[in-house]
Amino acid sequence: MNIGIIIGRIGDVDGVALETEKWIHVLERMGHRIFILSGRFRGHGANPERETQLPILSFFSPECEWEQNRAFFFPPDDPDELLVTLDHNAHHVATEIFAWALQNKLDVLVSENASALPCHLSMGLGIKMAVERMDIPIITHDHDYAWERGTRYDSPFPEIQKLVSDTFPLRAEPKVRHAVINTAAKLQLQRRFDIDAEVVPNVMDFDKPFGVPDEYNDDLLEQIGFGHGDIAIFQITRIVERKGIEVAIDLIDRLDDPRIKLVITGSAADDDRKGYYKRLVDRVAELGLVDRVHFAYQRMLSHRGRTLDGRKIYSLSDAYASAVACTYFSTYEGFGNAFVEAVLAKRPLFVNNYKPVFWPDIGSKGFECVMLEDNQLTDRAVAEIDEILRKPEMRREIGEHNFALGREHFSYDLLESKLAKLFTF
Repeated sequence: MNIGIIIGRIGDVDGVALETEKWIHVLERMGHRIFILSGRFRGHGANPERETQLPILSFFSPECEWEQNRAFFFPPDDPDELLVTLDHNAHHVATEIFAWALQNKLDVLVSENASALPCHLSMGLGIKMAVERMDIPIITHDHDYAWERGTRYDSPFPEIQKLVSDTFPLRAEPKVRHAVINTAAKLQLQRRFDIDAEVVPNVMDFDKPFGVPDEYNDDLLEQIGFGHGDIAIFQITRIVERKGIEVAIDLIDRLDDPRIKLVITGSAADDDRKGYYKRLVDRVAELGLVDRVHFAYQRMLSHRGRTLDGRKIYSLSDAYASAVACTYFSTYEGFGNAFVEAVLAKRPLFVNNYKPVFWPDIGSKGFECVMLEDNQLTDRAVAEIDEILRKPEMRREIGEHNFALGREHFSYDLLESKLAKLFTF
């Protein structure tokens, strides 16, 4: 089939873009031809004839920013100009989608979160208009929804509230099929809209080496000021409050061994107002852990490279290769890629039972990990963690056990079986 994917941006490291890349890889492996319509491309160009840029679709386009500001952040006294502009922009998007679909003889469309979260109003509305006018089925790959974001998408204008309610998520039966990334979303769609969605979890490539020690990453710990004899726990997430990084710091304090260190790879840039990052730094100082906790964001990126002064930059795979174990004390996640990454790298995990996903969609499948409830570091949990850190053979057995389960539940083969079902019309 000729499959057309509509997405705000492709090639970035956000969850939607990353999972879309995996869908593209597996769909092409299944023999389908993929066409992409996006507001922004990064690192693409292998098939330029199959990639079409429509700038208005970008979340950073003037149109999107103008709409979001007037609908939600800085509403004017009267919504008339906003409503007229939204209708105009949406018709433009719909017309471009229609022409693109005809030109490429598309058999099916895929909307990548654009029909779920109203972070681009005219994009979601334009997709709805196009689908209503075309005889082409559409699959919406939904990652998160407005009701999961508190008051973020509340507007003082009833017309905007109605637009959001009517458009997100897309309802265009029988043309639309919904794919969601967790069981909680499936239940919400069933309860709110009587929609039967397919759960398609986030996946990893279990046939590709990941987190493997080599000559390049052999000196990572020394480069950030630790030693080969140290027992390095890694927190490989962004620095945002829901990641529960303070619990990892408290864990280091509870593990009374100066060789046990914590490496936090995320950048402070992810913390919008730096308040959380500053609290973490203060907590490290307060507990006297300056020599045992290191913020390594200047040396850790998604891919290898060099700093301006020639020092190594290490990849996420290098970080996992250097970790003895990983902490993942999040309080909320839509899925939890960092958990599956650690499984792929065969590293033990210390995790919070984050809501609403971890136990129903991941933990209940039999993974061996030290799991906290409500981020409470009990004496028992600390003792279990301490034992794992000190026993290499136990870590190896846990890693192999979890890897086998990960291949079964979160691999490209699993994704292929899900997509085969979704794309059978």
